[in-house]
Amino acid sequence: MADEIKYEYKVVQTVRGTAGLVISKMQKDGWELVEQLPGRLRTTLNFRRPKRPLPWRLIGAGAAVLVVLAAVIGTGVALGDGDEEKGASPSSTASSEKPSATPPADEPTAAEVITAQNNREFAALLKADPCDEANVNFADKHEGQTVGFDGSIRHMASYGEDQTRYDFLLGPGDKGPQTTDGPSFKYEDVNTGNLHLTGKQVPATVAVGDKFRFVAEVIEFNTVQCVFRLAPVSTETR
Repeated sequence: MADEIKYEYKVVQTVRGTAGLVISKMQKDGWELVEQLPGRLRTTLNFRRPKRPLPWRLIGAGAAVLVVLAAVIGTGVALGDGDEEKGASPSSTASSEKPSATPPADEPTAAEVITAQNNREFAALLKADPCDEANVNFADKHEGQTVGFDGSIRHMASYGEDQTRYDFLLGPGDKGPQTTDGPSFKYEDVNTGNLHLTGKQVPATVAVGDKFRFVAEVIEFNTVQCVFRLAPVSTETR
């Protein structure tokens, strides 16, 4: 039917406790929540919204432009084939092979892990007060990105009544429960399998005071508890 509404769909995965914020943001952008599938660690949200039809006049104009462009390109190719080799020069070849510009400092690419070595902001954060405003600013700026740091387990406790899932409190450095500087990083409702343990000697269990190289996704900073929530990506022994 000509008047049938056509939808575009989007699937979003959220970390436990953040689904409400994501739903509110998506609804402001015109998305309708179709289904919500809660999991142990993440919640899957299915959204849809009506597709915006293109005006026929605009489609016709675009098609006409493509026809004219194809004709111009065809003429240019026919006239330029004979002079292609003559027109090439060392300078033009060199310019086409210039490497792309490297990203500026403190702006890691999407796939890059943020560390104290490549991000001055994160280096300062690892030495700051646990309740410093810098924690909020960093969490807002880098939400969904990945950080890596050498740290240790400050505290661990069973999650509710589940004896196989835990809340982990982590700190930068090697002092374990005696850690005083830097953020209080937290893994919430995870088991040892979720830690994705790696390294030369992977332990069967983990305990308070154990030292690791933590790589984790930035979730949020809880200003009430002064806790920096992360989701584990990998945990390497050191």
